[in-house]
Amino acid sequence: MHWKVGKVRITKLVEMETVGSTRFILPAATHDEIQKLPWLIPHFATAEGRLKMSIHSLVVETPTRRIVVDTGLGNDKQGRGVPVWNNRTTPFLETMSAAGFPPDSIDTVLCTHLHVDHVGWNTKLVDGKWVPTFARARYLFGKTEYEYWRDYTAEADKVAVFNDSVKPIVDAGLAELIPSDHRLCEEVSVIPTPGHSPGHMSVLIESDGEQGLLTGDVAHHPCQMAHLDWCSVIDTDLAQSAATRHKMFSRFADTPTLVIGGHFSAGHIKRDGDAFRFVALG
Repeated sequence: MHWKVGKVRITKLVEMETVGSTRFILPAATHDEIQKLPWLIPHFATAEGRLKMSIHSLVVETPTRRIVVDTGLGNDKQGRGVPVWNNRTTPFLETMSAAGFPPDSIDTVLCTHLHVDHVGWNTKLVDGKWVPTFARARYLFGKTEYEYWRDYTAEADKVAVFNDSVKPIVDAGLAELIPSDHRLCEEVSVIPTPGHSPGHMSVLIESDGEQGLLTGDVAHHPCQMAHLDWCSVIDTDLAQSAATRHKMFSRFADTPTLVIGGHFSAGHIKRDGDAFRFVALG
């Protein structure tokens, strides 16, 4: 799937798609509650109220840069809390190459945050060792985000993610720790959107008078636009997460800004009473 923002081209590369089985992320999103939001159907939910979501990477091509935003789950990983995320053997890199994006053509990897489903393809397993997948790229991690997870010891699965998908990048000398208002190039910058994680960032694209927003996990699903207080069970700060959603959706609502989520596809944000709704683009 492709979209344009001025001179910038965005391509979505899907690693996994799911229908339902998402209540462990958004427990408030019951089938009955989702059916009360008919604008979600059919793009973002089924008629039965089951959520549609994906794990994907977004390739952002500017006149001077080729950037991968978030890198999914990856292959061969272990110690994940969700069983089907372990020991995966998918042709994701082959799919990337077939789409015109071989790993060596990527010059920048940007992780909106360092959760398991956004860092997995940072590395690949070669002869029993985790090595950078995009060997010619600089990997950009938020400084606040990185320092939080570097020092985190509470849950073994999250420690495993850091050790196999983040630390090897640092050890290889390919990581850059950036502030949450960093500008990557003329067209691409990040903006601070904390709450889901301490240093979460979203990506703002500006070119030829047009705007695009890659939200990351500010919202896991568009249903959270209608219910700003519906938080993910893994949000580190529930109040901040909800406040960030209100701030971000208010800023971009009723504008022509192209919005693409970390787990849902493209559309525009519209005001709807005291909250918002999402209008899908194809």
